Amino acid sequence: MHRVLIVDDDAASRRLLEVRLRPLECDVATAGNGEQGLSAIRKDPPDLVLLDLQMPRMGGLEVLRALLNEGINVPTIVITAHGSIETAVEAMKEGAYDFITKPIDANHFDIVVRKVLDREGLKRGLELLAEETGNRYRLIIGQSDKMAEAVETARKAAASNATVLLLGESGTGKEVFARAIHGWSDRRTQPFVAINCVGLSKELLESELFGHEKGAFTGADQLKKGKMELANGGTVFLDEIGDVSQDLQTKLLRFLQEREFDRIGGRAPIRVNVRIVAATNRNLEQAVAEGRFREDLFHRLNVIPITLPPLRERVEDIPVLAEYFMRRYATESKKEFLEIDAESMEKLLAYNWPGNVRELANTIERAVVLGRGPVISLKDLSNRIASVATPAAAKANSYREAIDATRRDLVSRALEQTNGNRAAAAKALGLHEKYFLRLIKTLGIN
Repeated sequence: MHRVLIVDDDAASRRLLEVRLRPLECDVATAGNGEQGLSAIRKDPPDLVLLDLQMPRMGGLEVLRALLNEGINVPTIVITAHGSIETAVEAMKEGAYDFITKPIDANHFDIVVRKVLDREGLKRGLELLAEETGNRYRLIIGQSDKMAEAVETARKAAASNATVLLLGESGTGKEVFARAIHGWSDRRTQPFVAINCVGLSKELLESELFGHEKGAFTGADQLKKGKMELANGGTVFLDEIGDVSQDLQTKLLRFLQEREFDRIGGRAPIRVNVRIVAATNRNLEQAVAEGRFREDLFHRLNVIPITLPPLRERVEDIPVLAEYFMRRYATESKKEFLEIDAESMEKLLAYNWPGNVRELANTIERAVVLGRGPVISLKDLSNRIASVATPAAAKANSYREAIDATRRDLVSRALEQTNGNRAAAAKALGLHEKYFLRLIKTLGIN
């Protein structure tokens, strides 16, 4: 079912558009002004936006420009009066897909909307396999201010071609972030190529990055294109950039300056158009001070630095992440797991998570694989987690309250976003509808 958002300050127009959409079997949400519409799109972009151009305070053009500036790509059909065709054309220059004039002609409306939805359906079908195989790279934002700030910076960076440097401890999700930046950018239909700079010799890593000519060295019995060349037009993710040898740092510096390189054994430089996202858990400034990392390369990489917080500094996100991993691994293992009990969640919240999100994912996967379901309980957790000290019973209730508050906020926002449609809200949260209805009752949400 396609999700459509109607943004119009006229209630009668909103109702008319909803009626027009019924034969198309769309899940419809509405917003009464530009600010509300922009907020709804930011939270969860729909498959299609029907956007009125003439609205007080924030008109349709302003909404389109805000989306463009933030790198949010959502198909939009603008609605305008007959005398404002020039404005509609301007809206299309700002990213609108098409326009419809008032009063609305039912046949024309049906043709334009079906065209957009069919295009999005085809696009979704082409992306489905990649989504299924790459689901582990889904970015879960959570509730923490630190994560929200990192995401906001990443979205802004994605709209440019600037180099991004992701900093943070191992397991904080740097590759997930890199893929999200690629997905938010206009390069999203081009390759995303990840290269781990650890574990390969200088020669092998150089060949992996830039390729080699036939006969360039012993064993090079045929030409090999490097990842930089294969990723032309897309994004290259250089993981653990802080571990690159100094010889290779020099070649990377030249590439970042000129966007060209030589294959090993090659004579002619090769130019490519790629976006670089680099990541490290090292302190690069300290490495520069100690002479282990080139200062000029550091400055080339450090155009837009984004520090990802460790999990112990975003404890409020643990319930959201844990339940996401539970659903994901339950689906993969074809088991039914519906929730994590309060005692287990207390342990998850109290643990320090030195391995960060990666360790949490592994913990929940183990619980699902070894557990019977439908609830993850203390016996399903490893002894390391189950034995962690938790606050006294009097304080334990605050954990339950925090968990319930987080769940209540997520459910309420999903219901608000879907205009009270419980089936759609459950789908948006990735929950079984029966469990979602039970959760509503448990949390006392009307």
